[in-house]
Amino acid sequence: MNTKHYDVVIVGGGISGAALFYELARYTDVKSVCMLEKYEDLATLNSKGTSNSQTIHVGDIETNYTLEKAKITKRTANMIVKFNLQRGLQDKIMFAHQKMALGVGEKEVNFIKNRYEEFKELFPYLELWDKERLRELEPKLVYADKEQTKDRPEPILAMGTQSEYTTVDFGAMTKELAKAGQEEKEKLTDIYFNAEVDEIEKVGDIYKLTTTSGSVFTANFVVVNAGAHSLYLAHKMGYGDHMGSLSMAGSFYITNGEFLNGKVYMVQNPKLPFAALHGDPDILCDGKTRFGPTALALLVLERYKGGKSFFQCLKTMNIDGNILKIFWDLLKDSDIRNYVFKNFLFEVPGINKGLFVKDARKIVPSLSTEDIEYAKGFGGVRPQVLNKDQQKLMLGEASINPGDGILFNMTPSPGATSCLGNAERDIKIVCEYLNLKFDEERFKEELTDDNK
Repeated sequence: MNTKHYDVVIVGGGISGAALFYELARYTDVKSVCMLEKYEDLATLNSKGTSNSQTIHVGDIETNYTLEKAKITKRTANMIVKFNLQRGLQDKIMFAHQKMALGVGEKEVNFIKNRYEEFKELFPYLELWDKERLRELEPKLVYADKEQTKDRPEPILAMGTQSEYTTVDFGAMTKELAKAGQEEKEKLTDIYFNAEVDEIEKVGDIYKLTTTSGSVFTANFVVVNAGAHSLYLAHKMGYGDHMGSLSMAGSFYITNGEFLNGKVYMVQNPKLPFAALHGDPDILCDGKTRFGPTALALLVLERYKGGKSFFQCLKTMNIDGNILKIFWDLLKDSDIRNYVFKNFLFEVPGINKGLFVKDARKIVPSLSTEDIEYAKGFGGVRPQVLNKDQQKLMLGEASINPGDGILFNMTPSPGATSCLGNAERDIKIVCEYLNLKFDEERFKEELTDDNK
């Protein structure tokens, strides 16, 4: 059996793996890098355009982001824009749309006012839009009826912009990143499909990776960017025992026509650890509006794939008393418990549309069940990492770095927006371990505004 050796092997061909593949090839002196993808193509799971909201999460309209987090996401989101502009991908896979955070009712209106004052220095392009301005920009937010003769009763206010890039087909971008990495001809840059990694073991100073088909790869450094499977593979190697994983699936509903001119995000309930409902023009569905996501706990690591993913999920949950306490602490809160139950009902045919429309009317008051359909085949699974030591749900990305030449990354939303920034973080670890050079000046010049 032929064993293929590389300086770095990346497990997982989603956008996080492709971003690291590209950055290693372009900005380091690595001689060989390989990406292993378990399926027949790149970005078939969560990076696929139908599996996410296609949003560049900057932090300007995401009301669950603190100012400090927004400073970080602004920088990583800018990398997404710069990469696509350099490749001439604007208006092909990256688009500029109107976007806003909408407050409904006195409490949320005051929240939007205060947030605008706090965030306007970081995002000077943001504007405050009252009801009359919204009547021009997004009339369906204002009117309570389809004939547009009567205003909704609640006060509304939004903070937003019409001038920024907002939307990316992250599946298409994944392939562009891989393509750009393979254009660095002085490097060996290989990608293998149908190469599901089943075992990783350290043999001396190198790592041996064995696929389910029996192929063997070796590497001086391994980065596992395999979504929910990252923790599964870490557990198999004895790492991350203090973590478990809760698989949360997001589903969507889609309209039968264009309902919104841009992205409309709602004010986040601070008690809920999952994204608030939002409406997005879908760039893969002729601009039809997609409402969602819902949040449903599933016992699988992958959506729509089935099979052994169920048993892998049970193993990755790593259930013990600490995990059960986390679940209990979440569910004993009535807001979270009701939210979980309602989102389960959003999946039940016959009653789901009527229930979902009630929530979506907070955005479009005139929306009816005849206007929307359950978006079959849309949505993905995001691993929500559970910290057993702290007995709490970890929000955001989680990474395991044992310090011996291997990394495991779990990247729930906004993992796609953060992909180039996360790769920058990982490259520094890889280069230090392998004594490689990272051309940080070139990186900053091409992908950031750090030197300005």
